[in-house]
Amino acid sequence: MSDHWIHENPAYWDGSKATIVGGAEPGIFDLGERAIGDVVPGDWWRLERDGEVVAYGWMDVNWGDAEILLAVAPDARSKGVGTAVLDRLEDEARTRGLNYLYNAVRPNHPDREGVTRWLTARRFAPADDGVLKRSVAHGT
Repeated sequence: MSDHWIHENPAYWDGSKATIVGGAEPGIFDLGERAIGDVVPGDWWRLERDGEVVAYGWMDVNWGDAEILLAVAPDARSKGVGTAVLDRLEDEARTRGLNYLYNAVRPNHPDREGVTRWLTARRFAPADDGVLKRSVAHGT
């Protein structure tokens, strides 16, 4: 099994993003309408496993912290792909000297409790507003 973490610069809305990110259930992401070929804001990475796109990671830096998004193809779930994306996003944040990763689980997310549990199991601390935050580990 061979994984490749690829930074898209600039990032464009394409068929894979439309399927993996755009194909998510309503309430998970709110990215607005996108057409194939549109430039998308923020930093995007894709995780390819054996040449196939299996996930995306997104980061937007705000005041020394990184808001993140991750999306995993349905057939790649429960295989460690989401954790791999999360680890890679933390590596990216660390190289930029950022302090925290955070993710907002929307109130209308169809599996808000499950995603919150998943992130909490990965050292994110939840708040009442749905934002989960974790410190970026920096070496000593």
